[in-house]
Amino acid sequence: MSQLTNPSKLLLRNEHSLEADSILVINFSQDDFLQQLDALNTCKTLTAFTNNFATKAAAQHTHNCNIQLGIELPKVDKNNKPFDLIIYYYPKAKAEALMILDNIRAVSSNETRLLIVGENKSGVKSSEKQLKPLCRFSNKIDSARHCILYQFNGLELKENFDIHQYQKTFELLIKDHTIKVVSLPGVFNHGELDLGTKLLLETMSVPKSGQVLDFGCGAGIISAYLGSLNDNLSFTCLDVSALATKATELTLAANNVKGVCLLSDGLSKVSGKYEHIVSNPPFHTGLSTDYDIAEQFIIKSKQHLSSRGSITIVANSFLKYQPYLVQSYNQYATVAKTNKFTVYQCIKK
Repeated sequence: MSQLTNPSKLLLRNEHSLEADSILVINFSQDDFLQQLDALNTCKTLTAFTNNFATKAAAQHTHNCNIQLGIELPKVDKNNKPFDLIIYYYPKAKAEALMILDNIRAVSSNETRLLIVGENKSGVKSSEKQLKPLCRFSNKIDSARHCILYQFNGLELKENFDIHQYQKTFELLIKDHTIKVVSLPGVFNHGELDLGTKLLLETMSVPKSGQVLDFGCGAGIISAYLGSLNDNLSFTCLDVSALATKATELTLAANNVKGVCLLSDGLSKVSGKYEHIVSNPPFHTGLSTDYDIAEQFIIKSKQHLSSRGSITIVANSFLKYQPYLVQSYNQYATVAKTNKFTVYQCIKK
């Protein structure tokens, strides 16, 4: 665990607002907030929910806290009672926020209090406008460290929540070949094809056969495209987000492409070797830039490639991944380059 994030600090300095018998914390940070909340002895049951595998792994040793990983919120606490207090760390993606707010109303009771906290740059101010028509009372409790804390009471309850109602299904045309994509809020570039992945797929050669690792699979666009062009390929689609692996499952099914989805923090859950690794590796964690994810992926990828196996990645041209490619593979080839993106390929020798 790391030091407290600013949203967590803002919550803890309003200790009186954290008093409840049963608390659900959503989208919590990888910091010490859950431990400190438990230490306050403000609740009988504490549940924390995330769709991020790495966040769950970082919090799994928190005492007296039920950590849940998934795509939909738990409806009740471990004693089968509705939550008295829900704490929601507001995300960067607006579509994800709106979906989770609907999910919150579906798991709340008339007595549930909702606290929403977030950094100003996450768009947390929007939550007041989004929820004001759907609650009896709302107010801004505190603001500091470029963050705001809101409270909402008397939420208008939602009878049920079905995550499939929030998915976007669309078609992509890539090099005269069309695939169907199913995306969910919170997944990278929800509802569209990013320019980096587009360049990657338009310029790389489709492998003739073998096992492919799709690292940071997002909505499964890379695997769906390659698999629909060549059914001799088999896919392992990896992401840290449960929303992403769910979207990938739906996308693969929509294109009759066979593959397995794997939740993993980097390559931590990967075993065996692959003939091909293909990726548009992430370099953001939430609102923060985090180059370590992609750098460690490049460094460690070689041990998961078979002899003469290939790794093909696309990256923003300003990212200096070349030294890490040379460190692992001694050399690399530039497959394509624009003013914004570069596609690299290495062969394991």
